[in-house]
Amino acid sequence: MGDFRPRTVWLGHPEKREQRYPRNVINNQKYNFFTFLPAVLFNQFKYFYNLYFLLLACSQFVNELRLGALYTYWVPLGLVLIVTIMREAVEEIRCYLRDKEVNSQIYSKLSTRGTVKVKSSGIQVGDLIIVEKNQRVPADMIFLRTSERNGSCFLRTDQLDGETDWKLRLPVACTQRLPTAADLLQIRSYVYAEEPNIDIHNFIGTFTRMGLFDLEVNCLTKILFGALVVVSLVMVALQHFAGRWYLQIFRFLLLFSHIVPISLRVNLDMGKMVFSWMIKKDPKIPGTVVRASTIPEQLGRISYLLTDKTGTLTQNEMMFRRLHLGTVAYGMDSMDEVQSHVFSAYTQPTHDLPASRAPAATKVRKTISSRVHEAVKAIALVHNVTPVYESNGVTDQAEAEQHYEDTCRVYQASSPDEVSLVQWTESVGLTLVGRDQSSMQLRTPTGQILNFTILQIFPFTYESKRMGIIVRDESTGEITFYMKGADVVMAGIVQYNDWLEEECGNMAREGLRVLVVSKKSLTEEQYQDFEARYVQAKLSVHDRSLKVATVIESLEMEMELLCLTGVEDQLQTDVRPTLEILRNAGIKVWMLTGDKLETATCTAKNAHLITRNQDIHIFRPVTTRGEAHLELNAFRRKHDCALVISGDSLEVCLKYYEYEFMELACQCPAVVCCRCTPTQKAQIVRLLQERTGKLTCAVGDGGNDVSMIQEADCGVGVEGKEGKQASLAADFSVTQFKHLGRLLMVHGRNSYKRSAALSQFVIHRSLCISTMQAVFSSVFYFASVPLYQGFLIIGYSTIYTMFPVFSLVLDKDVKSEVAMLYPELYKDLLKGRPLSFKTFLIWVLISIYQGSIIMYGALLLFESEFVHIVAISFTSLILTELLMVALTIQTWHWLMIVGELLSLACYVASLVFLHEFIDVYFITTVSFLWKVTVITLVSCLPLYILKYLRRRFSPPNYSKLTS
Repeated sequence: MGDFRPRTVWLGHPEKREQRYPRNVINNQKYNFFTFLPAVLFNQFKYFYNLYFLLLACSQFVNELRLGALYTYWVPLGLVLIVTIMREAVEEIRCYLRDKEVNSQIYSKLSTRGTVKVKSSGIQVGDLIIVEKNQRVPADMIFLRTSERNGSCFLRTDQLDGETDWKLRLPVACTQRLPTAADLLQIRSYVYAEEPNIDIHNFIGTFTRMGLFDLEVNCLTKILFGALVVVSLVMVALQHFAGRWYLQIFRFLLLFSHIVPISLRVNLDMGKMVFSWMIKKDPKIPGTVVRASTIPEQLGRISYLLTDKTGTLTQNEMMFRRLHLGTVAYGMDSMDEVQSHVFSAYTQPTHDLPASRAPAATKVRKTISSRVHEAVKAIALVHNVTPVYESNGVTDQAEAEQHYEDTCRVYQASSPDEVSLVQWTESVGLTLVGRDQSSMQLRTPTGQILNFTILQIFPFTYESKRMGIIVRDESTGEITFYMKGADVVMAGIVQYNDWLEEECGNMAREGLRVLVVSKKSLTEEQYQDFEARYVQAKLSVHDRSLKVATVIESLEMEMELLCLTGVEDQLQTDVRPTLEILRNAGIKVWMLTGDKLETATCTAKNAHLITRNQDIHIFRPVTTRGEAHLELNAFRRKHDCALVISGDSLEVCLKYYEYEFMELACQCPAVVCCRCTPTQKAQIVRLLQERTGKLTCAVGDGGNDVSMIQEADCGVGVEGKEGKQASLAADFSVTQFKHLGRLLMVHGRNSYKRSAALSQFVIHRSLCISTMQAVFSSVFYFASVPLYQGFLIIGYSTIYTMFPVFSLVLDKDVKSEVAMLYPELYKDLLKGRPLSFKTFLIWVLISIYQGSIIMYGALLLFESEFVHIVAISFTSLILTELLMVALTIQTWHWLMIVGELLSLACYVASLVFLHEFIDVYFITTVSFLWKVTVITLVSCLPLYILKYLRRRFSPPNYSKLTS
């Protein structure tokens, strides 16, 4: 079957396949027409039993060994073989018919002629196939587009793994956005797939649509092709279209075909591989993975960075910061007071002093102490956290669990918020030491174990934004309903108070995530009544969810407000300096998060996404077109201020005033979108691309960021606590947000500048030799005769110049430390100056000048033989190319020097074998050496002088930093 190899497949263009692939034919047959009989016989006689009888039958052909009639041996053997052959034939025919049925299934294929019908066996690698509803998938396929607007599609994998449940699959983001399926044929894109393997649950591949740099190079290539046609027509026109001029046009097209460099694509692809390798091997950004090696230079052109908050800018590690009881609040500096209150609640008897005889101060202290104790107890009970005891090598796991050893205990929960709350209650003296489905155990500061029976639990949902639990204290028999949740829902559940809203706002402005904790005591009768109604509601066939919610809501009335808890998500390491670098580089950062407005705003300030002296416009909540219009007018009157907007208001603005809103938002130095859904995140990325035409980069760490990451031009996934969905879906995977600065400022900048220099130099190399050919043809009466033939042409773009030219992928204008210290250097790249029509024109003029000088110099200085023209001009051309590489290089690397010397050595060594094209005796003369030297100096020295003068009187920004 041969070696399995990765493959690159162009969409809709099977003819572009890089290797021969088998047809999409299902073939379960063991034989074909020619192998049937030999294979059946071989399979029968490979066993000794049958072989023995065959040898016996054959032995009867020998007269000395014959024991009777031949048929006594051959007839039984023949009958056995006939039965076997007939059985195998019937099975083969049945198998053939089954295969034919599958192979004959008709599918729709997209082609340039429209939609055509094709058999399953006629599908080729690279075809675009339309799979209808309830139709089997005919082959391994990449999901590109669906008729569903949101891109979702459900399928079954029973043919692969036997599972019949429906699985959600999402298409490639950029192809899903195409208006029609026919547009798939118009884009230039390809899929790189890993080699085939037996793991059906994993697939590694990249979908590539020509990025901005490729399109720019493609545009320049089209210009060069136009120049090729024009030059060919001019040459024929100067011949006055004599004779069979149309054939002459084709000869000139072939003669000047070097104008369009065939090696450009190869050099750029190899360069991208080197850039990707450099990123992966950079010790300062360890763990970085390049999943899309085709777009590293895109990192040097990013104008907008869209980032998630939790887990990306923050660590997704919650720290308890504040306990607020309404009349008193405890921060991190006063947690010892909370600890003493909890301790006193379990050590001092409640009947120490009669209430009438106790001092006023004691009354207050006891009241505060009991309130703190009740709040801490509620926080220790209302959660879904489970303590797990792990063996540490010394203590047995079962023994550790039995004795509740603190050193072996870890907390497990789906939310880091809940873990931080339970860890805090442990720090103040009330420890969660055990839990199962029906019970919970708390340990008091005195070591006493409190047992609680879990009667009911109501999990947190994004719709309800709260969770509750009903427990029975086994020591007292008291039944209590505890609940915690977001302030927006808890405000209508707890008893009236005058401090909840104000304090929630204050804590949110400090960047804290606020939870409201409440309780309600239930009598046995009240609970039994609730349980009966709750069970009845869960048994309902119709409207079960509504009935269950109604029963629970009957319990959520007039609850006692206990406290507010505030937890803080710590910023990732070096987030502030990283955002400072990005801002100075001219990159606008938008933060898209699902958190509430106050928390998101505070995090943006803490991370210095919004600077201290920067005005902030908080977009008021809008629900109608009129409200959106008024708020946009208010926003328009402000200048150079950051925007903070909620997802609901954003939806209204985009519905009625999409163009106006995006125009204003793009002018902001920073934008914060809170309460954003994953769909809205992707929509914002798409609108930025459409409205600005600039490159976008999206960074996130969770599954809810995947759509945003895939929508962006460059997707960066952070490997965090929410799994690897984001990093696997991204083009680049990093371990920390701070690595983004180096990824863009150093590797992105270097990759783009190097790719630009490499492409321009490859073009210059081709234009030089084409100019020489044009001069040569002009001098010799516009004859379509090649100047260089055979190995000279092949060697010119390969062994003689390939190594020095490709060594430009190692060039850098400044050190990486300087690029990080002065991110303003990145701004120059956003204007596309390294690869623009201006720089392209400059290189064209340089190529024409040098090609003309070399050719005319060789024609003027040659003595008598034509072969001397070839020797002088070709040697001068090679030396000029090597000197031009040296002129272009800004920072020398030892491999560059090796490349220069190796190429020169290869040329000198090959002169011995080029006697067919070059006079070996002539090149050893002084005449040859001085002529080549003069021509090379005239072609290169003026450019060196111009470079010196430019750096002297108009130096580029980077040169000021390196001097």
